[in-house]
Amino acid sequence: MAQKRREESEFKVSDKRLFTSDGELRDSAEEPAPTPVAAAVAAPVSTIPEAVPTPTAPAPESAVPEPPTASEQQAQHDAYRQSARDLDSRVELSGHSAKELEVSFERFMASLYMTAMMQLGLMQERGGQPAVDLIGARQTIDTLGMIAEKTKGNLTSREQGFLQNCLYELRMAYVEVTNALAKPPQTPGPVTGTNG
Repeated sequence: MAQKRREESEFKVSDKRLFTSDGELRDSAEEPAPTPVAAAVAAPVSTIPEAVPTPTAPAPESAVPEPPTASEQQAQHDAYRQSARDLDSRVELSGHSAKELEVSFERFMASLYMTAMMQLGLMQERGGQPAVDLIGARQTIDTLGMIAEKTKGNLTSREQGFLQNCLYELRMAYVEVTNALAKPPQTPGPVTGTNG
């Protein structure tokens, strides 16, 4: 009975990507057969929401969960603060300053700046290879732009300058990277030289 139910509730996954994991163009004749995946590992149908809102469409009012109560928020806040104090104590015992862990507005902006630079392939982790993620970079840059709009009049002149510099540099880098990627590869011309 369980075997029959599992067979009826199986679904198939087909890899429709155009490129292999190595970046090579996938040959359509090489396309592997669909892989059956047992529904036993999938969530029960009763727990799957009827409609998942798309990022462009706001979630319906009924789909938004109730916010936590004030007492739940206070209890969670207190637990978080205690956990943070415990971590700070361990950091101090290791010979470092817990101040290094504090997040300031400028550190937050610097984190987003570095994320965008990595997404543009202009920075990489030590020993890693640069990877370009233009969509991710654009979203990160747009996030910084949204923060600039939403915080107008609420930042110190230093914070405002830092944010504007980050945005300027990232937008320029984005334009340079997208322009470079849009150009066809240059083939070297014939070498002409005179050896006399």
